[in-house]
Amino acid sequence: MFSRATMIAAVVCLCASPSVYSAGGGKSSGAAKPSEYKQAVKAIKKDNYPAAIGLLRKVVDKDPENADAWNYLGYSLRNLQEFDDALVAYETALQIEPDHKGALEYLGELFLNTGQPEKARMQLQKLDDACLFSCKEFRMLKKKIAGYEGGP
Repeated sequence: MFSRATMIAAVVCLCASPSVYSAGGGKSSGAAKPSEYKQAVKAIKKDNYPAAIGLLRKVVDKDPENADAWNYLGYSLRNLQEFDDALVAYETALQIEPDHKGALEYLGELFLNTGQPEKARMQLQKLDDACLFSCKEFRMLKKKIAGYEGGP
């Protein structure tokens, strides 16, 4: 039989495990990602945002509840400076999954891109609430806000 302390430690480790989250920064359902999604992630890694957008639109047309796809769609649109459409994509991801760490971070970056640092700080607070301890998305957005404001 396991002690209570061992069980608590196991639960904490499981909750903090990075494998709980998919590459999109959201919770992984364990379901296989569609091939268009995988191709889009490869396109994003190559900075081929137009290709990624086309693929991700196919994914969200087939699966409108795919928060990771909406997040990456927003990311790709933002990198092409299509800020209004990126905002819609991030907001859709967050309607599906309000604590989606990737969407919270990238929406904060969008606010910096559009000269709204106060809204970026609000996203940072939401990330702080969403992260159990600390998470890379929180640290990245905090660093970008500091850079925007002329800090280290």
